Amino acid sequence: MKGKERKAAIAAYKERKVEAGIYAVRCTVTDQVWVGSAPDLSTIQNRLWFTLRQGCNTHRTLQEAWTIHGGDAFTFEIVERLEDDDPGYVRNVALKKRQERWRDQLQAMRI
Repeated sequence: MKGKERKAAIAAYKERKVEAGIYAVRCTVTDQVWVGSAPDLSTIQNRLWFTLRQGCNTHRTLQEAWTIHGGDAFTFEIVERLEDDDPGYVRNVALKKRQERWRDQLQAMRI
């Protein structure tokens, strides 16, 4: 990728639409569920799977289940997308409240 193409790719990445929301990670073997929130849903699964494969995820129960059962036993799903017109602080408060609601509804652990 040369100079102009690289600059165009960087500009397109910066202008992409970012969706915040709530996601769930499920272990199909144990039926355990973990619920988390992310300001950018398009990148969170990649980040989680990377840390889990490396064995350095900070969520102990999730890392332990991943280590025991392996990556094939896990699924990732987006359970709710937030409206993108909220400013940062309002979005963060909404994410926290929605995560708590989904955690209670799914009887899940918090990520």
